[in-house]
Amino acid sequence: MVVLIFGASHSGKTLLAQKILEKYGFPYLSIDHLKMGLIRSGNTDLTPEDDEKLVEYLWPIVREMIKTAVENNQNLTVEGCYIPFDWKKDFDAKYLENIRECCLVMTEDYIRRNSGSIIEKADVIEKRLFDSVEIEELIAENKKNLALCRENKTSCLIIDNEYKVEFEL
Repeated sequence: MVVLIFGASHSGKTLLAQKILEKYGFPYLSIDHLKMGLIRSGNTDLTPEDDEKLVEYLWPIVREMIKTAVENNQNLTVEGCYIPFDWKKDFDAKYLENIRECCLVMTEDYIRRNSGSIIEKADVIEKRLFDSVEIEELIAENKKNLALCRENKTSCLIIDNEYKVEFEL
């Protein structure tokens, strides 16, 4: 089984991946680690700010890693904001039956009520060297992601009243 977790920056993707590791024993791949490895090694001229180009660059690699995990009957969680919302088009039925998805989406109301906590808990799993949270950008990104989830019939977990993110297999 492969679990895909995606969504906006600071939505808790890595935290959910860690919870799945602890509950089910699924190791996880942070696409951010792959991104930074490729950037730091000089294998790409892209920068961490090139989000849309990074999806195009990273997804083919991640997609084939997912296929390999499914073919080898291995459990894996893949988390990051570089998973395209139309990811299902890249897999046939034998793969899709072994992949679960979860896009984390925070509502504007949740973000406004909890902006301090979102910033405070930004590095609860990974210690970020450079991190800035622009609340208006976070709101816009989450609204865009919700629309993309609906457009692509992607499963999403709406975070509205409290941050209680769980994933059942």
